[in-house]
Amino acid sequence: MGLLPRSTPATEGIAPHGIAALLDRLPEECHSLMVVRHGHVVAEGWWAPFSASRPHLLYSLTKSFTGVAAGIAIGDGLLSLDTRLGDVLPAYDSALTVEHLLTMTAGHAGDSLAEAWTLEPHDLVRGFLRVPFPHPAGTRHAYDNATSFVLARIVERVTGRSLPDFLDERLFAPLGIAGAEWDRVASGETFGFHGLHLTTEAMAAFGELLLRGGRRLIPRDWLVRATTRRVETLQFEDGSRTIDHLQGYGYHLWMSRHGYRGDGAFGQFCLVIPSHDLVVAVTAATPHGQAVLDAVWDCLLPAVDVAAPDDPSLPLRLQRLSLPLVTGDHAPDRPARARIPSWGTSVSLDPGPASWRLRLENLPTVPSPAPHPAGWLPRLEIPPAAGRSPRSENAPCPTSPVNSVDIEIGHREWRESSPLGRPVVATGAWQGNIFVADLYVITGPHRLRLTIDGPVASATWNLVPLTGPNLLNQLRSPLMTRPDVG
Repeated sequence: MGLLPRSTPATEGIAPHGIAALLDRLPEECHSLMVVRHGHVVAEGWWAPFSASRPHLLYSLTKSFTGVAAGIAIGDGLLSLDTRLGDVLPAYDSALTVEHLLTMTAGHAGDSLAEAWTLEPHDLVRGFLRVPFPHPAGTRHAYDNATSFVLARIVERVTGRSLPDFLDERLFAPLGIAGAEWDRVASGETFGFHGLHLTTEAMAAFGELLLRGGRRLIPRDWLVRATTRRVETLQFEDGSRTIDHLQGYGYHLWMSRHGYRGDGAFGQFCLVIPSHDLVVAVTAATPHGQAVLDAVWDCLLPAVDVAAPDDPSLPLRLQRLSLPLVTGDHAPDRPARARIPSWGTSVSLDPGPASWRLRLENLPTVPSPAPHPAGWLPRLEIPPAAGRSPRSENAPCPTSPVNSVDIEIGHREWRESSPLGRPVVATGAWQGNIFVADLYVITGPHRLRLTIDGPVASATWNLVPLTGPNLLNQLRSPLMTRPDVG
């Protein structure tokens, strides 16, 4: 049984053509969609090989859950908006308050994450405080990932629980959400600003909880403040911040032209639109997240409260959503051996009856480079600069002693394997003399395109993971990474 009841678009006052138009407008590589009206799921779909039961990486949508954890702690009397960081974590002499962290108005000029981890690789809180504060606290918003890491540590100190355990007990279990997964830094701490994996329906249930005033799980007075504009959001110097990122910021929630939202890189959205009694959850793989928002505003909202009968073809269309399989031949007697020069990795491809076994040997295992200072910002929604593509081949990276993984690749079908714990779903084919395979790290937005052309192979991410291009990191569950590599 699902977390939310089901109904039909017409029953809940949405013209089905609006949902069909939304499907037409969503980015090419969308992974899931759920539309909830009057508390009922009226449309849901997953683009194969993604599926309803599979948790998906939320990236910075994780921040909204960290913010809610702080709100619950405030409701318990363990914190207040005026509680100072130094009062909770006395090892750090800081007068920054919980509200400064929730609104990201600590006073940094921009995202402090990369500099903070460079200054203090093993103590991000101290690194955060060492980054210069050119602005008085509370006066200027700067989207700053490290604030969420600090906030998570404050919540853990006052509750005596890890952030995952606290949210499991106080939020997820009461909502019926099971199986939340968290990526962590090497110390075992959760990022706080990134790393939570949830199913699409769990995302939608979270949005419904916010829409319904917290239903006694979240303090209502705190939630009213959290979901309204607390601070202005500023345009970037290059003018690239999109319109929905200029609507203001609440408590770890973005204000939108319609309602408010949790917002994660590459198109992970939980949209809450109180004026239409509507929640929309989306997972995707796109550098243009604004396109997702525009599609909802332009296609779905005009169909709300429009009388129209249900369209019997819409459920069938939603059931048949799929990303494209790689087309081409199987060539069952054709193995391949190659090398990825930029990785120093050997590639072996051995055919089976309707599939291949791919072996990658001598994979890079050194830590990935530290993220770009803007690497976690919503400006990733902006198209890449001229001459620079997010699909460019990974930069050279040193290798360590032999490490290998085996991955199953299906022909005209999806094949799943979990060589290091995190599932990969792959499809491939021979296209003339070139073998092409798409390897989906299925619990997130990232896909690796592998091509073998004679003795040379190449590996290209659709979107380079924000934790770095190291494939082994993406195959481990949970992803564990040193603080200094993001």
